[in-house]
Amino acid sequence: MARVRHTRIWLWLARAGVIVFCLLPLYWIANVSLSTSSALYKTPLDYFPRPPVLENYRAVFAVNQFPRNVLNSFVVASLTTLLTLALGSPAAYALSRLRLKRKNLIMALFLGVAIFPAIGMVGPLYVALARLHLINTYAALVLPYTLLSLPLAVWILTHFFSTLPTSLEDAALVDGCTPPQAFLRIILPLAAPGLFTSAVLIFIFAWNEFLFALILTSTPESRTVPVALALFAGLHELPWATIAAATVVSVVPVLALVALFQRRIVEGLTSGVER
Repeated sequence: MARVRHTRIWLWLARAGVIVFCLLPLYWIANVSLSTSSALYKTPLDYFPRPPVLENYRAVFAVNQFPRNVLNSFVVASLTTLLTLALGSPAAYALSRLRLKRKNLIMALFLGVAIFPAIGMVGPLYVALARLHLINTYAALVLPYTLLSLPLAVWILTHFFSTLPTSLEDAALVDGCTPPQAFLRIILPLAAPGLFTSAVLIFIFAWNEFLFALILTSTPESRTVPVALALFAGLHELPWATIAAATVVSVVPVLALVALFQRRIVEGLTSGVER
């Protein structure tokens, strides 16, 4: 019993250490965002702002284009998520249900697209999008992001559709549903945990992506949050407190999304283990 108790104590200590390790950067960014610029160079450092100030957040929103940058990130991430799920769900359903001889090869090709270096696609994509006059538009980011997100969505959803028995579609067809109706009305609702998991992962990827957003957008009004944060630095100074405040503002929507759909995400990540 004593050995079991000691083991549990060490496990709880390890969990607490991991939690502290993960939350420490968020705490420090929040601390810096509530401090004055002069307080950042004090010795010893203040581990809590004394007193906390909101000037940095006011400075962030005083920049005219930053609220627009946040809106751009939200629109691009939302459109990418919807388009990826709209294309990936039927593809994953077909891969899970059809008896294809080369199914493993197809899945390997999807994986190959996912691991292909993004830097190798930037040049051709820029030329193609420039000829279509799509540079500095939402489409210039949504299309590449969808291309990069599709393999992940297909892999996750193929697993979830495979766990659903085919008798569900058979019963729906007997009741008068067409195959598309059976897919939309029966299969998709039952695969909601997988859809939510994929949606959150895709949204976070599109929200955080930097390389394509930097190259495919050049005007302040078309940039997304990661690019705007990178360009906060001045010519002769780095406004760390203002950058930290902008970082907090950019992190809050993602944290809110994860907190809102936490239960669905956990269900999606653990459903394969439960079965």
